[in-house]
Amino acid sequence: MADRRRINGPPGGTRPPVFASSISKSTATPIERPQRQRQPNELRKIFLKTGLIPTASGSSYLEYEPSPALSAARTSPTHITPPSSSLKLACTVHGPKPLPRSATFTPNLVLTTHVKYAPFAARKRKGHIRDASERDLGVHLETALRGVIVAERWPKSGLDITITILEAEDDRFWADAPDSHDAAWGVMNVLAGCITAASAAITDARIDALDLVAGGVAAVVVDEDSEGKSSTPRLMLDTDPAEHKSILSACVVAYMPARDEITELWLKGDNSKAVAGTADGSLAHEALIDGAVDAARGAHSVLAEAVKESAMRFAGLST
Repeated sequence: MADRRRINGPPGGTRPPVFASSISKSTATPIERPQRQRQPNELRKIFLKTGLIPTASGSSYLEYEPSPALSAARTSPTHITPPSSSLKLACTVHGPKPLPRSATFTPNLVLTTHVKYAPFAARKRKGHIRDASERDLGVHLETALRGVIVAERWPKSGLDITITILEAEDDRFWADAPDSHDAAWGVMNVLAGCITAASAAITDARIDALDLVAGGVAAVVVDEDSEGKSSTPRLMLDTDPAEHKSILSACVVAYMPARDEITELWLKGDNSKAVAGTADGSLAHEALIDGAVDAARGAHSVLAEAVKESAMRFAGLST
């Protein structure tokens, strides 16, 4: 009989804690960083499904395909800890619904975004109260969606968008020193996934929007060659932070292909170093944004197919 008094965690996919004293130095194999098997402009495969939560007005589930190194580690592991993680998140949309009588009149739709990590989503366990990074993600997501939804269609109404991150992208390779990456690079992949999943859920809720908005990430990375020397900075699309020795800068955009507009742009890092194929830092800055837009176009193709399936399912239910 199923236990209905508590919500059980997923049966698999979580990472158990590993203590250094439990690993024998004589038998342990060398810890190797996972290597990127994709081309610099090749994206990971995305699984996107809508309509999974019947109690919500619209819902979606997004998952990135794990890297080949991660898949091999889960089937025949040489270490207890997987080399990297893969993004998994669920999005629900509730509304539009009337605001309370005590609320002041507003001619536009009131949008509220809420992003929360599950306690088991990251290697460092998250608390039940949202921290600064989760609130920051909610602000970025609200900015990306505010320019897409036709807000004047629903005066004095509210729309709640909630995203639960089941597995988050790592900020660095788990065997690196804690200060090897001075910024949280994985959160940018999380934001791109939140934007794509929220757009699919909004469409599944039949809310008028100007266009489908997709998230894309590009980064300037530095890797090691066979002799252990640092290579020339290169531009990579849809980067996994665990696969690279150092990330100099990264950019995430929310892009509407049909209107050729960017509703959200978040860029951080050092763009002073020239990238292979560019002349100076300014060109590297522009190439980084163009790369993020190209990644968003690739995610948009998956988003369009998911929306078509949602429309066909809705047409079947209405008939």
